[in-house]
Amino acid sequence: MKSLFQMLLSLRLQIIYFCYFIAIILQHVSSKSLPNNETVPAVFVFGDSIVDPGNNNYINTIVKCNFPPYGRDFDGGIPTGRFSNGLVPSDIIAEKFGVKKVLPAYLDPNIQLQDLLTGVSFASGGAGYDPLTSQIMFVKSLSDQLDMFKEYKKKVEEAVGEKKREEIVSKSIYIVCIGSDDIANTYAQTPFRRIQYDIPSYTDFLLSEASKFLQELYGLGGRRIGVFSIPAIGCVPSQRTINGGKHRECLNSSNQAAQLFNSKLFFKMKALGKEHSDARFVYLDSYNPFVDIIQNASKYGFNEIDKGCCGTGDIEVGILCNPLMNTCSNRSDYVFWDSYHPTEKTYYVLSSLVLDNKIKDFF
Repeated sequence: MKSLFQMLLSLRLQIIYFCYFIAIILQHVSSKSLPNNETVPAVFVFGDSIVDPGNNNYINTIVKCNFPPYGRDFDGGIPTGRFSNGLVPSDIIAEKFGVKKVLPAYLDPNIQLQDLLTGVSFASGGAGYDPLTSQIMFVKSLSDQLDMFKEYKKKVEEAVGEKKREEIVSKSIYIVCIGSDDIANTYAQTPFRRIQYDIPSYTDFLLSEASKFLQELYGLGGRRIGVFSIPAIGCVPSQRTINGGKHRECLNSSNQAAQLFNSKLFFKMKALGKEHSDARFVYLDSYNPFVDIIQNASKYGFNEIDKGCCGTGDIEVGILCNPLMNTCSNRSDYVFWDSYHPTEKTYYVLSSLVLDNKIKDFF
């Protein structure tokens, strides 16, 4: 005769499996547009503030935005720790793959098992390929983010078993979005790095770190991996203000560094795809679509391209964009929310330009 403990344990596992299969059914219904009727069990994201949904809320760093006016257009106007007025690309990408509409932060202490089963973001605002970038900001490095993924795998295996854990890990989508802070902050603002490297050698160093990360992610079971290129970081408002001169022009040196790294990343992704024929390594060009949005703003419904919506729009970001700052009332007219991060509308436009024609390459 079964003990009460065994009966409760059995009931708990039945509930977990029921929730898991309901999620798969719902996800299948919303994933009809995926190639060959593919289904994606989960989406996992690694990176920086562009895709951090609030992990930095739970670590000791000044790189935070869990206060108004951030989140003004999020559900209920809640400042979740997303560096925008609303959703960020990690959320939008999860929806595009038919998984869910909001991708939670892994470090959220209130995260539920069902959230884990369908994916999370490990991203940390202020992180970079360069380990020094994360150290300067006291945030979670890519190595730390991989450690969190390892921990994640153990938690899921304990909950649903090894077989289901393997299925989730092998069939999920992995997105990497990082590198802007390496160029805009670490290299531009840290004399030590400029003494060590010129731009060609620094981008080689970044590529080496990127390759190391991607190889480790593959070793941990990732098979459908997409990596965003670095956007035209020299055109964000803060870079224009600090280095763009009287007319706040785009900083060409930063944009050229991004382009150089991106060209190297493109070929590295191709090489990784040949080396690991059982995986899909998808290069996601965000540089050119971002430039197109800035140069042809009216085509996408934007009027303001070189100022953020928060405060003066020239320099406010993070703790400088706070409840004391006024924000624009016409947020949909702005490419940028603060002086470094785009608005939710821009993220939707950019995510579609970058990803819609590339989804098939993950399968």
